[in-house]
Amino acid sequence: MLTRPTFRRPAMLSPEAAETILGEPDPAERNELAHTTALALVHGARATEPAASPEADAAMVRRLVELVDTEGLDLLVQLWSRSPADTLPGALWRLYLLREWTRRDPRTIADRYHLGLHQAEVAGVVAGVAGPTGPEEIQSVADAVLHGVFRGDLAVALDRAGAFLRVLAAGSAMDADWVELSDDARATELTRRAGSLLETAEDLEQAASLWRAGKLD
Repeated sequence: MLTRPTFRRPAMLSPEAAETILGEPDPAERNELAHTTALALVHGARATEPAASPEADAAMVRRLVELVDTEGLDLLVQLWSRSPADTLPGALWRLYLLREWTRRDPRTIADRYHLGLHQAEVAGVVAGVAGPTGPEEIQSVADAVLHGVFRGDLAVALDRAGAFLRVLAAGSAMDADWVELSDDARATELTRRAGSLLETAEDLEQAASLWRAGKLD
């Protein structure tokens, strides 16, 4: 169960917008705030011409990629976690959550990704994780996906994240098969997790299709 978070105002929000997340907004207000902040991040970054200094432009994108590092995951929980998967804030929530996961448990993710590559080779090509697959490569691809949100093709970034999760789902399922004989409860948990990863992969791929059709907002 999540405890009530303590918020500080992020740089991308106005004081007025920040005030609305300090309490418990009604569903309509929460939905409007979720869409407003997501649109501000994505469309604002894309509408900005590359800076005269490449270093300044890279620093701006890096701040967006590292948003959770500077502002905390609790802020995004409040802003976006209740948004449906087929919306822009819902898709962004899943991408930032994926990046946070790669920061917290890169070794386990790398091991399961390596396992899954044997069962999901096509998805592995789309995900584009550099080999040999290790913790640093796993973290790098999560950053690259978010970089694509702000400076590349958003649909490609979403598809890449979906493919990454498909490989992880395959690896988790294989892990479940191996531990089933010695730890049935653990195998059940891994199987459930594999199903959740696959569902999120499908959500991200659907969001990519909606973006291409101009319907992801």
